[in-house]
Formats: sequence, C-alpha cells, structure tokens
Amino acid sequence: MPSNAHDTYLMNMTKKNVLLFILLFATAGTFAQDCDCKANFLWVKKTFEENDAGFEYALKTKGAQAYEDHNKRFLEKVQDAKKLSECTVLLYEWLKFFRSGHIAIIPAEQAQQPNAAPTTNQFADWETYPIKAEDFKQYLDKKQGHDYEGIWETEPYQIGIKKEGDQYIGFIMESGAPSWTKGQVKLKFNIAADKEKAVFYLRDHSAVESGKATLTGKNYLQIGNFTLTRIYPKLNDDPKYVQYFKSLKATAPYIESLNPTTLYLRIPSFESGFKRSIDSVLKANRQKILSTKNLVIDIRNNGGGSDAAYREIIPYLYTNPVRTVGVEFLSTKLNNQRMLDFISKPEYGFDDEDKKWARKAYEQLEAKLGQFVNLNDKIVSENKKDTVYPYPQNVGVIINEANGSTSEQFLLEAKQSKKVKLFGVTTYGVLDISNMYFVDAPSKEFQLGYSLSRSMRIPDFTIDEKGIQPDIYLDRSIPQTDWTQFVSKILNGK
Repeated sequence: MPSNAHDTYLMNMTKKNVLLFILLFATAGTFAQDCDCKANFLWVKKTFEENDAGFEYALKTKGAQAYEDHNKRFLEKVQDAKKLSECTVLLYEWLKFFRSGHIAIIPAEQAQQPNAAPTTNQFADWETYPIKAEDFKQYLDKKQGHDYEGIWETEPYQIGIKKEGDQYIGFIMESGAPSWTKGQVKLKFNIAADKEKAVFYLRDHSAVESGKATLTGKNYLQIGNFTLTRIYPKLNDDPKYVQYFKSLKATAPYIESLNPTTLYLRIPSFESGFKRSIDSVLKANRQKILSTKNLVIDIRNNGGGSDAAYREIIPYLYTNPVRTVGVEFLSTKLNNQRMLDFISKPEYGFDDEDKKWARKAYEQLEAKLGQFVNLNDKIVSENKKDTVYPYPQNVGVIINEANGSTSEQFLLEAKQSKKVKLFGVTTYGVLDISNMYFVDAPSKEFQLGYSLSRSMRIPDFTIDEKGIQPDIYLDRSIPQTDWTQFVSKILNGK
C-alpha cells in the first residue's frame, strides 16, 4: 500500500531541468507579479523545518552552522526580490540545501492550469521566414544529398528547416499550439566549428539555448533536450536509430523482439497512471516472455512514480526471496492530512479497502505526533514466491542518470535476482527521503512540495546523492544509440 510508495514530481529531473521548469513560467505575465518574497520565504522555511521528513537528517549531515549561513545568505536575497518569478527561483534554490530531489516549488497558475498557453495574437509580430510549403518541398525534391534541411516533427509542430548562409532556420509549417502560427521562426542553429550555437523557442516563445544541434543517423535531430524526427523527405535509416528514438519518445510501455532469443521491454514511467498499461503489456506478452531466453528492460529517463506500477514485473525476474526495507513517516498535523486526502479526494482513486488502510494509518500517526512512525509491523518485508520461471534466463536492465525515486526502488528489488544485471550509468540518487506532499502557500502564489517519509535504510545504505551503480558500466565510447544492442549481445554471450 502507499506506505512504501515513492511519489514523484520533479524529483527525477536534473537540477538544470528543474530550474528550467521554474524559469519557464517566469515569462508568463501574471507570474511576474509583485510579491512579498520575505514572507513567502519565512513560511517555506518554517513549514519545511516542521514537516519535512528529511530536514533533521540533512541538518545532522551538513551541520547547523552551514544551515545558519545558508539562511543568512538567502534572507538577504529574498529581501531584494520584488517579483514572484525571482522569488520562486530563490525558494527552490534554498530547498536544494537539503537534497536534489523530492522537493518542489510550483507556481500556483501552473498547478491549476498545466496546459495553459499564451493567446494567439500575443506574438503576431514574431519573426517569420517567408517561404510557401509547396515551394519548400520542391526545393527539397531537387536537393542533391540530404543534411539538416527538411521537414521535421516534434509534437505538436511540423517545422521546416532551411539553410541561410551559415545558419539554419526552423519555421512553423503546422502547429497544434495557438501561440505559434505558420511561418514563425521556431528555432535557429549554426554548425560551424567556431560558431556552434542553437536556440529553440518554447510554447511561450521564451528561448532555450544549447551548445549545438546534433544529427543522429539521417532522420533524428537533437537540439538541447528537444528531439525532432524528419518526416520529409523520409530517408532509410539504420534500425538501431529507429529503435533508440522510438524508445526515447515512448509515452507508453511496449514490448518488441530484438532477435529470436531476446525481447525488449520499454517502460518510460512508473507513474500510477502507467500501472494499467504496464500490466496489460505484460499480460498480452506473457507466453512470449516465458518462452524467450533473454529480456532487456529499458527504464532510461524513468523518474519514478508508484511502487505498485512495477509489481507485475517482479515475478518474471524472481529467483529468491526479495527483501525490502520500509519507510517511516514523520507525524505532524499537516503531514497526516494526506491520509485524510486519500479518503476524501476522488483523484487518489482509493477503493474502500484502501480508505480503510488510510484511516488506520491516520489514527496511528495522530497517536504519535512529532515522531517518526513505521506503519508496518516490521522494518523489513520479505516477498516469497512459489515459482521461479526458467525463462527469461537472463535479464538486463538499462539505467541512466535520470532514474530516481520508484525507479531506484525497483532496481533495489530487481537486482536481488540472480537473473538480473544492471547496465548503464549511475542513477540520480533520490530515494531515501520520499512520499511527496504539496501544500498551498498562504499567499496562494505557489505550492511547496516536500517529503513525508524517510527510509529505514538510513544511515547504513543510503541512495540520495549517490545513486545506484550499474553492474556493467556503459562508458562514453558506447553511444547511447547502441546501448540496447550492446546489452543484447552480452545477454546472448557474444
């Protein structure tokens, strides 16, 4: 049940991406409003100190003097911040003293309207590139050889890219966003050795700059964190690139065959909404999994979610009892409210049995205010199963630096199997302090996200700021596009 969940929101992202998340909304008009940043800071500080399950641990680890100095610096900064956009960034930076994940500052407008976009006419005078779609296609048809020029797609846009001098210009050909219209310049980049630079304009037309644009294979263009797929002219490409970018862009789990002895299972997320689709894919392919020698499970960029999402995977990996160290919850009036939320709010999807558990948990927590409470009878639970399947015989799990939270909990369980090896690079390291909760600031300008539980692995076996290391490190000489095939060869003894 939820007592061992590792809820995820922003904790799985790199520090750079989390800051980008916050900065994106600094461009929205109302988000730039005046605010009392000092009052917001003092509320965040008090709320976090009194309720976050990792506060005492971080204070003990980093020292009271370091925390005092940190507070002095930020108190000076917040007094100078007059706009909410400035203040929100500062509040998040203050939180990073404690850990790099399972913390968040979310602008209230974005929390309420996650798909909000600027109005259509707001950027009517934006730079355009004057060429008709039919003329551009005729130009491409006559072109000898192919490079960056072409028609590309990245949801919800089709973008034409044309070279002008030393620069490539990307312009909107089709748009699914009202803030972008045909002909407007969506991106620019230069590939000259001494001038490498790229800029991609977001939905609100704010600019995200990166070092360069990279063409992988013939049909895939990466600009910073954005991936574009060529749709015209469509060129035959190496299957490994097709396979890699399919996995990179996946928004749902899937299984496919790599070769007669190896299956590939892609799981882009363990969010609770993915559980049904993960279970469905496993059920539909059950006989295929149980009759194939090798299984590659790719969880790259999977930032976590709910432990329940991966439960049906474990039986295929199982060789011996799996031991899981539990968590304990910090009991405070504010924290315990989440148990009541589980009962009263339909969005959590709790059935009668779940609500009964939440009510009992609430009563346990309320009886021990100010203490850490283990909601289970034991510190360690042991999962024993009656069946060890002969196939899959070998399982390779592909991991990277963007795996955190529930993904790391999955790895701790999976790697106890004699069948399983981890391939890739060290994970993000955000698991010890978990179970996020979001509360509105008194100003109603943003939400604070903090954590309710800490692992009872602390201090003997910590993951935060360390991550989980692979059994087989895939070094930089192996392109990420080749990782799947590399793992398959190892599993097949080649």
